[in-house]
Amino acid sequence: MFEKILIANRGEIAIRIIRTCNRLGISTVAVYSDADSRSLHRHLADEAVHIGESPSQKSYLDIDKIIAAAKKTGAQAIHPGYGFLSEKADFAQAIKDAGLVLIGPSVEAIDVMGDKITSKELAKNAGVPVIPGHIEAIKDEKEAIAIAAEIGYPILLKPAAGGGGKGMRIVRAPEDMKEALEASRKETQKAFNDTRVFVERYIEQPRHIEIQVLADSFGNVIHLGERECSIQRRYQKVIEESPSPAVSPDLRERMGKAACDLARQANYVNAGTVEFVLDAHQQFYFLEMNTRLQVEHPVTEMVTGLDLVEWQLRIASGEPLPFDQKGVRFNGWAIEARICAEDPSRGFIPSTGMITRYAAPRGTGIRVDSGVNIGGKVDVYYDSMLAKLICHGKTREDARRSLIEALNGYHIEGVSTNIDFVTSVLCLPEFAEGNLHTGFIEQHFDGGKSKRSPAVHYLRLAALVATLIYHTREVAVRESMSHMVSSIGGKRKMGRFPQYMVRCEDDHFNVALENPPISGETCTMRVDGNLYQVEIPYFEFFRRRLKLVINGQVYRFRIQFDESFMFVSFNGLSRLFEVYTPKEWAMMTYMPEKADKSLNNVLLCPMPGLVVDVLAQKGERVFRGQNLVILESMKMESGVASPVDGIIAEVLVAKGQAVEADETLIKFEVV
Repeated sequence: MFEKILIANRGEIAIRIIRTCNRLGISTVAVYSDADSRSLHRHLADEAVHIGESPSQKSYLDIDKIIAAAKKTGAQAIHPGYGFLSEKADFAQAIKDAGLVLIGPSVEAIDVMGDKITSKELAKNAGVPVIPGHIEAIKDEKEAIAIAAEIGYPILLKPAAGGGGKGMRIVRAPEDMKEALEASRKETQKAFNDTRVFVERYIEQPRHIEIQVLADSFGNVIHLGERECSIQRRYQKVIEESPSPAVSPDLRERMGKAACDLARQANYVNAGTVEFVLDAHQQFYFLEMNTRLQVEHPVTEMVTGLDLVEWQLRIASGEPLPFDQKGVRFNGWAIEARICAEDPSRGFIPSTGMITRYAAPRGTGIRVDSGVNIGGKVDVYYDSMLAKLICHGKTREDARRSLIEALNGYHIEGVSTNIDFVTSVLCLPEFAEGNLHTGFIEQHFDGGKSKRSPAVHYLRLAALVATLIYHTREVAVRESMSHMVSSIGGKRKMGRFPQYMVRCEDDHFNVALENPPISGETCTMRVDGNLYQVEIPYFEFFRRRLKLVINGQVYRFRIQFDESFMFVSFNGLSRLFEVYTPKEWAMMTYMPEKADKSLNNVLLCPMPGLVVDVLAQKGERVFRGQNLVILESMKMESGVASPVDGIIAEVLVAKGQAVEADETLIKFEVV
C-alpha cells in the first residue's frame, strides 16, 4: 500500500479521499490555488502545496505544477478525483513518465474510453448494444442532415471528447441543424479543445442507468450494481439512487455482464462506470464509460458497504480483488442529492459569496460529503457543487423520506442553493412512484418552480410555524418590558385564544392558539379550522432551524427572518409568510400596493463572471427574452436576456471583461 499520495483536486472529493486515506494510514498532500487558500481540503490534508492562480487553467489543470508538487513532497501516487484532469490521457502519461502511479486506469484505457467514437466501436466489438447513429465525426451541416434523414429525427449531436453534457444538442428538424451544430462545436472546442461531433438517434424520455465496475490487474472484473441518474437538468445529474426502481434482477445481471465485458475488452483496471440509456421497452444501449470515480459513488457505497476509494487505492498498489461477483451483497436503498450554489428562482444562475451560516444534518443512515463550512468562500472559478447529501434506508420510500427530512434541516446562508428545489423534486408523487426519465425536471418544472401548486397541508404547517414563532417572540418582548409598565390603571386584556391572519403570496390562513405555547408542553392550534397538537420546544431564536412534533409526527423547518416577516422552507416549499393580528389585517385594505422599483431600461448582470460574448451593438433593435450577453461563471455559460423590447442605447461591457452582480451591462431606449 502507498505511504503518501497527492490529491489533484479540491472541494468535497478531495476531502472524501482524505477521509479514506486517514483510515488506512496514508499521508495526503493537497494542492490549492489562490482562491482555495482558506479551503477545507487544504487544512485537512497532512501537507499542502500552492500551485497557482485561481483560474483552473493556471492551477488545477496545470499538469507540470501538479507533477512537481508530487515530486517535491515525495508522494508515490496521484488521485485525480473527478473533473479537472481525471480523464485526460496526457495527464496519466505525465504521471507514468514521472515514475509515479495514477490511482485510476491505464493511459490506453483513458484514451480509448474517453473518446466517444472509439468507445462506441469498442462497445460494438464487445457485443454491447449501442444507440443507432453515425460513429464517425461529421464533416458539416449537409452530412449531419443526411445522416439524420437516414436514422430519423430527433437526433443528438454529441462531442467525441469529454462528457458532463457539454456540447450536446438535440435537433428535431433539418432547419435547426446549422445553429445546433455551430453551438455544439463552439462549446466542445472550449470545454475539450476538440471540435469533433458525431450523430446518434435521440431516445425520447429514456432512463439514465449506470453500472459501477471494479477491475484489478489480475483479470478480475466485477460490477457493484446500478445507479439511477435520470433526474438531470441540462445534462447535469441532480439526484441519484441505487438500486434503480426500473431494474429487475434479470436486467441487472444483463447490464452488469455487458459492463464487465466492455471493461475486459478495454483491458480496464481500477474503478470505472459504464453508462447506459434504458428505453421504455427495457432495452439498454451503451452511452459512455467514465474512467474515474463518479460524483455519485456514495450511493453504491451505502448499499454495498464497500469503500470505492479504498479499492481504488488497493488496486492501484497492485492488490487483487479478494472477492468475486457472488461476494457482492446489496443492502437497502440509497438516494443522493447534489447541493449546489445556484439560484433556481433566477434560472439556476451560479451564486457566489461567503457562507455565513452552515449546519449539516446528522443521524443514522445520513451521510454528508461536503467541501465547505461556515466562513468558506464560493468563487466563480470552479464548479457550483458544495456538497452531496446521501440517505440510506431499508426501502426506497424509507430513503426518500429520510432524505427529505435531512434536506429540511440542511441550512446554508450567504449563498443561494438548490436545497429547496431538490426537495420539491423528491416530494413529487411521480418521483415517489419511481416514474423517472431524463426529461423529468422539464416535465414537472418551469425553470426552478414546480408546475404543481404546493400541497395545502404543507402551506398550513408552514403558516402554523410562522405564527408560532411570531407569537412566541411577541410574548417574550412584552414580558421583557413588563417591569416598565405602569401598575396604575387598568391592564390591557389579551384575548383568550390569540388569533392571527397569515398571508403567503395569494394564500391566506386563519391561525388560532387555543392555549399558551409553553416550552415542554403541548399547544392546541387551529389553521383554517384544522386541529393541530404541537409539542412546544425550548426556543432559541438565534437558530434558523426548528424541529416540531405536530400531531405525533416530526417535522423540520428552516427559518429566515425578513424584518417583521419570515421565510419558511419545508418539503420544497420556500415562501415569505406575513403574520398580522386581526386589527392589522383589517387595516391592510387601506394600505397602498407595493411599488415595483425595478428598472426596465437597463440590463443588469445577474451574477459575477466573465463576459464571453456580446451579441448586440449600439443602435440595434432587440426584443424581450433575446440573449444579449453570454457570461461564464463556475464553468458554465449562461445567456443574459433583454428585459424589454427596445433599442440599445449603450453597451457598457466587452468580451473578456470581468463583471460583478448587479453591474449594468447595457442601457436601452424603450420603445
